[in-house]
Amino acid sequence: MKGDAVHASLIPLVATDTGRLYAWGEALVDWLIAVLMLLVNLLPDRFSEPFQYGFMQRALLTSIVVGAVCGVLSCFVVLKRWALLGDAISHAVLPGVALAYLLNLPFFLGAFVSGAVTSLGIGAIERNTRIKEDAAMGIMFTGAFALGVVIISQIATSTHLMHILFGNVLGVRTPVLLLTLAAGSITLATVFLFYKEFLLYVFDPVQASALGMNTALLHYGLMLLLTLTIVASLETVGIILVVAMLITPGATAYLLVNTLPRMMAVAALVGVVSAVAGLYISFDRNIASGGTIVLVATGIFGLAFLFGPQGILARALRRRAATGSC
Repeated sequence: MKGDAVHASLIPLVATDTGRLYAWGEALVDWLIAVLMLLVNLLPDRFSEPFQYGFMQRALLTSIVVGAVCGVLSCFVVLKRWALLGDAISHAVLPGVALAYLLNLPFFLGAFVSGAVTSLGIGAIERNTRIKEDAAMGIMFTGAFALGVVIISQIATSTHLMHILFGNVLGVRTPVLLLTLAAGSITLATVFLFYKEFLLYVFDPVQASALGMNTALLHYGLMLLLTLTIVASLETVGIILVVAMLITPGATAYLLVNTLPRMMAVAALVGVVSAVAGLYISFDRNIASGGTIVLVATGIFGLAFLFGPQGILARALRRRAATGSC
């Protein structure tokens, strides 16, 4: 009885702290949006007018955060040749989302737990059996995705889950935006704090191990960061299309620059430009936001592929110059 009384007395305190934390988060969001609007209002009316609506302002902030974080992590995905891993994790979060829907829990929580379990499972299979990494990814993500499909088939309505699959950034609510900000901040802070370790692990894991670094921890750490980023991108581009945002910006930057810091900066810029431009076009043309964002990113990659320093045109000009000199 005494323990129950103590527990009951703590509930108002926890609720008060949670409410205060949420109020601070709302204040932060309002401040960030106000700063963004100062910049947006400098644009011509045609481009700034859609962002006068509250839902578009929340969508703009969410798109910028997701674009920047996906851009930074896409560099590691491209350099480590983890494109299939991103695909695996993005599909593996589906059963977590479905279970969270059934249990009336936050999608964020279910998706992260499901993605983290899958990431650890891939590593466990690879490290403890003769099965290679690509096969382990295929086994885990197809199994998890199938489980998610089965669970969804038992749900009477899957309308909201379709937003998770394909994204609906125009409908982002403040709590989801706060979770996205928190996830993005954690990811970027981790990359910044352990930049040297990640750099060496990506380019030379053998030397990293010889220097005493815990390469297994770095490996799983990157996997968890990918999971966190994918979960944070659910309501923006969706489970399926987030794979593109975790590959295309990094691949674009890889064609344009030669060092990792510059690559991360260019990839983040590509991610942000793709997200913001895709958001505006989707509103202006009344088309799907997630798919539009990915198409813009793909278009930017196409330009880099054709006209970049390592693009088709530049290589053709170098071959012509070399032939002419002979």
